[in-house]
Amino acid sequence: MSSTMQTLQVSLGDRSYPIHIGQNLLSQADLILPHLKRKQVAIVSNTTVAPLYIAKLAEPLRAAGVKVIEIVLPDGEAYKNGETLNLIYDALLQNRCERSTTLIALGGGVIGDMTGYAAATYLRGVPFIQIPTTLLSQVDSSVGGKTGINHPLGKNMIGAFYQPQLVLADTETLKTLPARELSAGVAEVIKYGLIRDVKFFDWLEANMTKLMALDTAITSEAIYRSCQNKAEVVAADEHETGERATLNLGHTFGHAVENAMGYGVWLHGEAVAAGTMMAADLSKRLDWLTDAEVTRIAKIFKAASLPIEAPKLGVDKYIDLMGLDKKVVDGKIRLVLQQGIGKSVVTSDYPAEALRQTLALD
Repeated sequence: MSSTMQTLQVSLGDRSYPIHIGQNLLSQADLILPHLKRKQVAIVSNTTVAPLYIAKLAEPLRAAGVKVIEIVLPDGEAYKNGETLNLIYDALLQNRCERSTTLIALGGGVIGDMTGYAAATYLRGVPFIQIPTTLLSQVDSSVGGKTGINHPLGKNMIGAFYQPQLVLADTETLKTLPARELSAGVAEVIKYGLIRDVKFFDWLEANMTKLMALDTAITSEAIYRSCQNKAEVVAADEHETGERATLNLGHTFGHAVENAMGYGVWLHGEAVAAGTMMAADLSKRLDWLTDAEVTRIAKIFKAASLPIEAPKLGVDKYIDLMGLDKKVVDGKIRLVLQQGIGKSVVTSDYPAEALRQTLALD
C-alpha cells in the first residue's frame, strides 16, 4: 500500500526531516531503520494505543535486529505531567539506554509532546521519531519540534523546542480513533485554512462530510496540506519569534478553557474551536471580520461536530488564565486575530474593553 505514500520535508538545515503520510506505514521498518544511530529503540505509547499498534511497529523492527524497549503510560491529558515523564526516564535508565538510543513516540499529542521532551532532556538529548496516531497529532503537534508537559498553573509551560528525526503519519490508525478525537483533530486542520490558506478553507468547506467519514483520499490530502502549511511556518520561524505564533489561533483562549475545566475534560481541539470563535468575535468587534465571515467559521466547526461556545468562566477568570500564556510579552496578552478568512495577525493592540466584551460571552 505504500505506493500511495506522500513525503514532505521540514527544511531546517542540518536538522531537516521527512514527514511520510500514507496507509500501513507503521509496519514498514525500512522507513525507520535509516534514521537509527544504533539498533536500539524505546517505544513510548499509552494504554489505549499500545494494545492496538505497538506490536505492528515493534515486531518488524525486532525482525530487523533492533532491540526494542516498550514503555506504556496511562492515557490522557491529565497525565501530561512531571510524574508521568519520570516513568519514561525510569525505564530508560533501568535499561541503560545510551545517547544513541532512539525514542519513538507512538500515540497522540500527549505521547508525542512527552516523548519529545524526554528525548530533549535525557542525557541532554537523544534522537526521537514521531509516529502520531491521532488526526490532531498527525496534522499539528508531531511536526515542528514543540515538546513539553503541563504544569498545574498552565498548559505546556515546561518544554523545549526539539526536532524529531522523522514523522510517520499512518492514516490507518485513524480508523480506531473515537469520533470526538477525530473532531478535535479537524479543529487544527481548519486552523490552517483560517490563518494562511483560504483555498484550503474553501476546499474543507466542500469536503468536510468526506473528511469526517475518513474518506482515504480526502483524509490524506487534508493531512498533507496541513503539514505543508505547518512545515512552511516552522521553517520560517522555528522558535516562534514571528509568524509561528499565528499557529496559536484560538489557543490562548482555548488553553484557558482547558486549564479551568481540568486537563482532559475539554479535548485540546474542542477548546481551540471554541477559542477560535472567541478570536473571531473580537476580530469582528475590531471591524476586521464581517458577520458573514464569522457565520462561515461557526458553520465549518459545526460541520466537524465541534463546540462553538466556550464555558462562561467569567471575564476576570479568563483574563487571569490568559495572562499565564507563553505569548504574553511585557505583561500584554498577544492574541492571534483574523483580518478575513485566510489571514491572521498576532497583536496586543486591541482595546481592553473589546476583549472584556468578548470574554463575557453574552
